[in-house]
Amino acid sequence: MTASEDPDSIHIQSDEQLRAIASHTRHRILRLLRDSPATITQIAERLGIAKGSSNHHVKVLAKAGLVAVVQTRKVGGVTEQYYAMTGRRIELPDPGPGQPETLMRHALADVEAAPPSDQKRMFLKHARLSPAAWEEFNNRITALVEELHEASDPSQPAADLFLAFYRPKDV
Repeated sequence: MTASEDPDSIHIQSDEQLRAIASHTRHRILRLLRDSPATITQIAERLGIAKGSSNHHVKVLAKAGLVAVVQTRKVGGVTEQYYAMTGRRIELPDPGPGQPETLMRHALADVEAAPPSDQKRMFLKHARLSPAAWEEFNNRITALVEELHEASDPSQPAADLFLAFYRPKDV
């Protein structure tokens, strides 16, 4: 099933939604909320940002329909609100000519911010491929991504796959 057929997908369409996901901080909040709900305070603590900043970014995401309150709890006379994503995945529109690949820019920032580890692999490989070879590799990559999705266990530490397979402009 593709994201466009998935009823749990959030289809980014409005300018307000595009602006909401353009922020790397909001991308990090969505990443945190994809696994479990959290309060403004919990988000701030987990991301190492100020509570006021966390509140602002969550409100922008909520206004854009990307997160919502899913649970409330009374704690010492204060009502804590737990936020979660409104869908399990986000589908972005294709960028127009000259527009940035927002998702890829956020993923690259995440890779750069990841601590040094033996669990981080980065490769850049240049190749010249026939259309048939291109199609074969594209199919194998798609199968590998689906296999990774099937192997996902929410009880385990997060792992991300940042992948771009493309034909660059030859100079």
